[in-house]
Amino acid sequence: METKNGRIRRVKYCGTLILAVLFASLALSEDFKTTNGKVYKDATVSRIEADGIVLRTEVGISKVYFTELPQEVQERFHWAKPDGPREPFYGRWAAAAEDPAVLAKIIAFGASIIASVGLVIGHIRSRRQPTMRAKRASRRKAVHRARS
Repeated sequence: METKNGRIRRVKYCGTLILAVLFASLALSEDFKTTNGKVYKDATVSRIEADGIVLRTEVGISKVYFTELPQEVQERFHWAKPDGPREPFYGRWAAAAEDPAVLAKIIAFGASIIASVGLVIGHIRSRRQPTMRAKRASRRKAVHRARS
């Protein structure tokens, strides 16, 4: 918007915008208290990561893991606790060994996968590498061109 003398009034709006951003950043700072009692005063969340949040305070920048934060803070940042430990791989094989039918299915499935992969690799190789006849024919053509 121009004034009477033709100057643009952006400076006034830019200063207002800077003040609004500063007050907004002050309004977003809060205190975080961990489950073991440590308090982060006037902290601003600068980044949210998969395993925690990065807080900026007067002292510096700190990363606080979600496992150290109270349940309501974890829920506010939509953090879900990871599942418990899975059954080890050898435990599944041990369970299959108890039932011979299950073990036979696992072995048959593995063998079919290996056979399928072998067929695919063989097919790819056969299409990529020229046969002996093609090699001989191309050599003959090269020799014939050289003589001509």
